Amino acid sequence: MGNTFGKIFRLTTFGESHGKAIGGIIDGCPSGIKIDIDFIQSQLERRKPGQSKITTQRKESDKVKLLSGVFEGVSTGTPIGFVFKNEDAKSKDYFHLKDIFRPSHADFTYQKKYGLRDYRGGGRTSARETANWVVAGSLAQQILSEIGVSINAYVSSVGSIRLNKCYKNIDLSKIDENIVRCPDSSIAKKMIELVEKIKKQGDTIGGEITCVAKGVPAGWGEPVFEKLHAIIGKAMLSINAVHGYKYGFDGLDISSAKGSEVNDVILDIDGTTKTNFSGGITGGLSNGNDIYCEVTFKPVSTILQTQKSINEKGEEVEFKAKGRHDACVVPRAVPVVESMMALSLVDAYLKSKTNKI
Repeated sequence: MGNTFGKIFRLTTFGESHGKAIGGIIDGCPSGIKIDIDFIQSQLERRKPGQSKITTQRKESDKVKLLSGVFEGVSTGTPIGFVFKNEDAKSKDYFHLKDIFRPSHADFTYQKKYGLRDYRGGGRTSARETANWVVAGSLAQQILSEIGVSINAYVSSVGSIRLNKCYKNIDLSKIDENIVRCPDSSIAKKMIELVEKIKKQGDTIGGEITCVAKGVPAGWGEPVFEKLHAIIGKAMLSINAVHGYKYGFDGLDISSAKGSEVNDVILDIDGTTKTNFSGGITGGLSNGNDIYCEVTFKPVSTILQTQKSINEKGEEVEFKAKGRHDACVVPRAVPVVESMMALSLVDAYLKSKTNKI
């Protein structure tokens, strides 16, 4: 249960962090889509571990192998199967934790639910799983790009260091010009310095990612319980370490605002509005304006400091984690956020086609 995302364009995944492989099946992909494997691989490169001095040094090539559903570079309309081999898992780094419930990890809750757990790298709860999402999300982005929809995400904060600019005042082409993926070079430098400092302390730090989808026409989404912002929210809150999600309102505190301050005046029949405090979504449906949201990540739970907890017998223990871990996850999570936005929107797009005679 819980391993499938989407209603029409559906992704089902499998695998664990230290298992032999991870992978998935994409069902519902329309036929005739030209598959740009280089784009998929480039997105995986942005997500993979070991890519810079501020990420975990686990080395995975993350070369995806497509097993089915593609013939001569084009989707056939049948299920697209894919797989990655796990190449650099070091399970010995976790042997000393096999009976310990790590603070703020899923060790305890998985033990309670299933009666057992894979303690190696977090097993199924590991962010290694998100490589599968990037494959499906990259394919979804290709489908959306054919109808003029583009998606970009970037790091907008690390700790207390914030990029206090509206996405409209940012050059999104500069997102990948630095290792933290913040499109402002001066702010990015401060973010990198902070992550390096935190990493030396054996600690971790959280942050935020802003995501923008342009070109989405009005009318995507399904009332009442399938509202577009709710589906996007489910997608974002499914990402490892995500602790919050909000859409629209351009930095304003909506709970303290007045209606006269945040109502978006409609300017034309295409849905263009004078302002876009609603974040491109009204009544649970896209309104033709840019869709934008902020996704908040908590600090990674694994810290390289001595901590206290309990073991499976309920005894108090003291331990220190070992191994290779991210001090801040947000730089690697940028393509994951883009992918989950794409999966949400491609499903809404395909649903919109079935709603019309």
